[in-house]
Amino acid sequence: MAVKIIVGSTADVPKKVKERLIVVPLSVHFGDEEFMDGVTITHDEFYTKLENSLISPTTSQPSPMAFREKYEEVVKNGDSAVVITISSEFSGTYQSAVMGAKGLEDKVFVIDSKTASIGEGILCELALRLADEGTSAEKIVEILEKKRESVVVVALLDTLEYLLRGGRISKTSATIGKILSIKVVLTIKDGEIIPLGKARGIKNGNNLLTQEIEKVGGVDFNMPLLTGYTGTDDETIKKYILDAKNIWENNMEKPDYVCLGSVIGTHAGPGALGVAFFKR
Repeated sequence: MAVKIIVGSTADVPKKVKERLIVVPLSVHFGDEEFMDGVTITHDEFYTKLENSLISPTTSQPSPMAFREKYEEVVKNGDSAVVITISSEFSGTYQSAVMGAKGLEDKVFVIDSKTASIGEGILCELALRLADEGTSAEKIVEILEKKRESVVVVALLDTLEYLLRGGRISKTSATIGKILSIKVVLTIKDGEIIPLGKARGIKNGNNLLTQEIEKVGGVDFNMPLLTGYTGTDDETIKKYILDAKNIWENNMEKPDYVCLGSVIGTHAGPGALGVAFFKR
């Protein structure tokens, strides 16, 4: 009996990892337009629409039945499942996943990641690693519940415009930020987006991002690590990986990077960078 890992489409992972996951897509809405995340709209298409639309997109969680269909396929094959969702503070996905598992609790185990995007992604990678080692579904959930407390996600925003659109900052702050080229570093803690600091210009912003990584005590390189970017151009993340090589050059060749999905992208806008890791 194998353990399958089921996730919502909010989990951002490299292609080689995604191919091993069972993905339940969320819906992305631009006004009256509705898309299935990662199915009827790609990340590139999402960011193109984001930049050209005056309407802020929203996402909605999958239905319990969408999860149930995946569960029944897994159970029918004699397998069990670990379901990893985006933080319940961001979305109702966790509740849908739990409702869909009713009556299958001995085969399907749902965990709230308490994070999002690449934070979910590194938990997914850890879950796959444990499943490959023959760990039971129950034990995988037990380990993830402990390890999620060590997950750190930090992101550098290139613009404050999308935080303004979402009502998270004032128009005055956004205008000043644009004039002064202010970059903001954020983190996700207990399911909430929390600002950590501000810097003027991309170079200082990158330095601040690196400082915040060092502040938490460093990276556990025995665990998964992932970087990401928003928008349609990956040059900024390539440059950051090179500029911040002192963090990982003696521990790994270079980290993987992915395009961050709609949950982070809606608030961050294009041009943002992110790093997710387990702290030491």
